[in-house]
Amino acid sequence: MVDATTRFFEDLDRRGFEPVLVKTSGTLRFDLHEGPQSTHWLLQIDRGNVEVSREDREADSVVGTAPRLFDELVTGQENAIAALLRGDMTVSGDLRLVLQVERIFPGPSDSRGPRRVFEREVR
Repeated sequence: MVDATTRFFEDLDRRGFEPVLVKTSGTLRFDLHEGPQSTHWLLQIDRGNVEVSREDREADSVVGTAPRLFDELVTGQENAIAALLRGDMTVSGDLRLVLQVERIFPGPSDSRGPRRVFEREVR
């Protein structure tokens, strides 16, 4: 069974391009720590073109958190900025890059933004 985090990164890699990141370039590594084990996901972004790998190498920004919390982030159950402010997530390097990439995470399923209103009206 594939977890939410793996599905998120595989889908991102398959798409290859994220329009909201068209003005973004850099490398961002996610380090997911559970006890002595760490899983790494590296995003290489070049003006919206995104490549995903499992490399543990130098990056412009590094985000550290628990795998369970990251699963919640990529399913819209948790907010990355709130987790960062609570200290449940750490960031080193270019915070601006992290804030730009955070925009590709899904919002909560009960959000009431224009997209949700549109979906209700279309049904």
